[in-house]
Amino acid sequence: MINRNLYLNQIIPFIDKPLIKVLAGIRRSGKSMLMMLLREHLIENGIPKERIIYINFESFEFQELSNAQKLYEFIREKISGTERYYILIDEIQEVESWEKVVNALLVDFNSDVYITGSNSRLLSSELATYIAGRYVEIHVQTLSFAEQLLFSPSGTRKLDDEFNKYLHLGGFPVLHIGEYDTESAYRIIHDIYSSAIMRDAVQRHNIRDIELLERVVRFVFDNIGSRISAKNIADYFKSQYRKVDLNTVYNYLNALESAFIFYRVPRYDIKGKEILKTLEKFYPGDHAILFGVMGFKDRLISGVLENIVMLELKRRGYNVFVGKIEDKEIDFVAVKNNQKIYVQVTYKMSEQSTIDREFGPLLDVNDQYPKYVVSMEETWRDTMEGVRHIHIADFLLLDEF
Repeated sequence: MINRNLYLNQIIPFIDKPLIKVLAGIRRSGKSMLMMLLREHLIENGIPKERIIYINFESFEFQELSNAQKLYEFIREKISGTERYYILIDEIQEVESWEKVVNALLVDFNSDVYITGSNSRLLSSELATYIAGRYVEIHVQTLSFAEQLLFSPSGTRKLDDEFNKYLHLGGFPVLHIGEYDTESAYRIIHDIYSSAIMRDAVQRHNIRDIELLERVVRFVFDNIGSRISAKNIADYFKSQYRKVDLNTVYNYLNALESAFIFYRVPRYDIKGKEILKTLEKFYPGDHAILFGVMGFKDRLISGVLENIVMLELKRRGYNVFVGKIEDKEIDFVAVKNNQKIYVQVTYKMSEQSTIDREFGPLLDVNDQYPKYVVSMEETWRDTMEGVRHIHIADFLLLDEF
């Protein structure tokens, strides 16, 4: 079992604090694995196994507990005395009125509660209603490139080969614990995507037109790295002689975002220092979802590389924006506390016009924060007036940006 210290280290400071710990992320991103790592950590630090209650609602063993009363009774029967119990519940949203159980666990017992879920808005809205101010959310993503490398013996791996594998297979842990050909891998990814669509978007948001929802997904994926609005999507369907209400598109985009099918990245005016409300960009919750849905497409490679960089920035706790500086664009402006970095992402810079396009906007930014041009260039790497050019694999493995 691979250690996911990035997330475990975020959880550990909150152990025994009077807060619900919420681990949220797309299905099959490794939340259950993280729960098992947490359980091991508790045992290693002296907590008896019998005082750790672990329930996974993806297991048939616990299907009969799918309503609030039965779940509460099950947990109550396992608690005796006044000592603290550690309650770990996986995919809590499968339980009807689950938020009432979680609230009761805080009130009725000496408990430390951890839950996971695959729908961000379901978790945040219900928790805000019942236990406002008494929970902390930790966002769990699929494997980073650095985590993928842990599956390969360090003495035999070649960095370029490993990145190429990551580029094609993405970060779903299941694909890295066994050997799969590309066709089988994309079938697994498509099944994960279908589960997330049906259970975390369609069912949770009462969506009736599944075919239209799927077409919205394909439109977004086919325009990865491009600015998109709900009106763009509605106009596209209009051009296909299919009238779609603008509010329907908004609702579908929100449902897909809440299920972590993709992330919305807003634009930021660097000079005006304000977030712009139109023409955002959307990126899959794992870049391989695009391949699972549409197959591998060379023409989308630049957008996929952007996707990988954006997810890495989010993984490290940055708020990520698309930068606007006058009539130019910077792929990502990432902000965390008092830190900021600027990143341009491209496939290769074989022509001077491409070099000018990637370096130019960064050179127009007059501050001292780090600036990078990230690409898959294997030979040409240089620094131009403080802007560092770096191979994407090396960028992903930097200790600090």
